[in-house]
Amino acid sequence: MRRYGKHTDEDDVRVRPGRRGTRPRTSNRPKHEDAAEGFVLTVDRGRLTVLVDDRTVTAMKARELGRKGVVVGDRVAVVGDLSGHRDTLARIVRVTERSSVLRRTADDDDPYERVVVANADQLAIVTALADPEPRPRLIDRCLVAAYDAGLTPLLVLTKSDLAPPGPLLETYEPLGVPYAVTSREELADGGAAKRVLERLTDRVTAFVGHSGVGKTTLVNALVPDRQRATGQVNAVTGRGRHTTTSALALPLPGGGWVIDTPGVRSFGLHHVDPSRVIHAFPDLEPGTADCPRACGHDEPDCALDQWVADGHASPARLHSLRRLLAARERREGD
Repeated sequence: MRRYGKHTDEDDVRVRPGRRGTRPRTSNRPKHEDAAEGFVLTVDRGRLTVLVDDRTVTAMKARELGRKGVVVGDRVAVVGDLSGHRDTLARIVRVTERSSVLRRTADDDDPYERVVVANADQLAIVTALADPEPRPRLIDRCLVAAYDAGLTPLLVLTKSDLAPPGPLLETYEPLGVPYAVTSREELADGGAAKRVLERLTDRVTAFVGHSGVGKTTLVNALVPDRQRATGQVNAVTGRGRHTTTSALALPLPGGGWVIDTPGVRSFGLHHVDPSRVIHAFPDLEPGTADCPRACGHDEPDCALDQWVADGHASPARLHSLRRLLAARERREGD
């Protein structure tokens, strides 16, 4: 019988057989009370770039973290060589509790969640008004993900010199989502960056969007001293050189952070509980008190119809809620 407590000996420690020099396994984990605080800027093949004070440090995840993932935006505790010199390596030993987590799945029938970013408080959904054409269902699904994660959504419409923003903005007006409209000429002269920057200052904002919409070009305009490569993507097929291959956090000149993420072709919502989406509709949520159990809010006996009929909320808001819930149940390409 295995003995625990004060009276233990070498028989009470498990040693992995067949490996010379293997240290005994123990449940005691170092506390690393002298660890420095860091902010994860990017992750690339197991190596993480972490901002510690005013230095960027290359680090890897410590073994004691096990399978716990570390993503861009994480606040972490780091030990080891924190000089930031070339060929040095530190270790991430703790991940601070996250204030928010933006997730997606590859598709709606994929149960494996991918954490996009941690600790963001705003999601900028970037879409072109033309070349490529807007994809409202993808926008809807990004909105659902934002509401589920507790992030404030922001619509950023690019290429307004090719098509007017009015029709698309009209679709999202009932949701009250803030927006910014840019053109290619304004990106060149800095006007667009200034207007978008007003909505980003002192916030941590994750940028998402379909490849080719000008997301990384906009990020380059916002943070001109940290240029990311841009490339050509076919407007019809979406094929081409997708230049942002990993998420990257960049500091904004006036304070705050922008996190550029790889272009997406789909935004799976397998992980989203539809009952949480209603929290983004405070004018409708009280009306669900009289809904039948497990109501999907798009059924003949849904209490929200009467709630709207009694004048507590507008029909357009209920329509928007149901459109978003339908986006959760329907593939983006359907």
